[in-house]
Parts: sequence; structure tokens; C-alpha cells
Amino acid sequence: MESILSGATMEDVYLASVETDRGVKEQLRLYDTRGLQEGVELPKHYFSVADGFVLVYAVTSLEAFQRVELLKKEIDVFRDKKEVAVIVLGNKTDLLDQRQVETEAAQQWARAEKVRLWEVTVTDRKTLLEPFTFLASKLSQSQNKSTFPLPGRKSKGNNCEN
Repeated sequence: MESILSGATMEDVYLASVETDRGVKEQLRLYDTRGLQEGVELPKHYFSVADGFVLVYAVTSLEAFQRVELLKKEIDVFRDKKEVAVIVLGNKTDLLDQRQVETEAAQQWARAEKVRLWEVTVTDRKTLLEPFTFLASKLSQSQNKSTFPLPGRKSKGNNCEN
């Protein structure tokens, strides 16, 4: 991944090339909001442009998990009937003695919210492959189902061109 914006900003933007479950490489643009503090909402423009969300919490922080729960509710309210992919990552699983969020409780919440949840650790980057492959696959499926023709995509229906 390559950071294309950094410094004293509120977010970083990353570009990632991720292979889908069908073997096709997709480009993902990821906006890292660097963790929202208590009482700070996600900027509303994200809801109109985002095709998906990766919500991350540290399994060592019950407060971080509760913020993810609130953020998921906010996404549901503001996505304006738009179908968006949401995945959740419980990070820092290598810090076993500091865990505050139990796996089963997080999985139960994820099932109720109809989102996929993975527990990961950045010390083993392989744990991040499956969630991002899933996300890229889900997003490319959504684009392929679209009846709205986009440049570079072949339409399944009849297209009249002038």
C-alpha cells in the first residue's frame, strides 16, 4: 500500500491493489480516519461516495469496540438506502493478556449486524489478506451487477451510442 496523503491531516489515503476471489486485481482507495474520538462523527461526505467501510477496533479496548458499534449505526442511518459493504477488523489479537473484547461477543454482534468480522494482527500481515480479498470481491460483484454503464465496463444490456 502506498500513502498518497499524509502529514498533519485528519486522514490518510491509501491505494491498494487487491486480488479478488476470482483472481482479478482491483484497486481499492482506502481513507484512514485515524480513529474517531468520542463524540466525533464521520464526515458526511464519506456516506455519499463510499462503496464500503472497514471498521477497525483494538481487541484491547472495549471503548474502541463500542465506537465501532456506534459508527455502524451511523453508516446504517446515513447510507441513504445505498448498498455498501461493511467489514469489521478486531486488531491487536497478539496482545492476549490485554484483551477486553471477547471473540464470541464480537462475533455475536457482527452476526446481528450482518457484517463480516475478522480478528487480525499487524504483526502477522497474512491475517489481513482474507478480509481485504473479501471486500474487493464483494465490491467488484456490486459493480458488475450495476446497470449503470461506466467507462471501461461492458454493459450486459443493449446500449445505444450516438
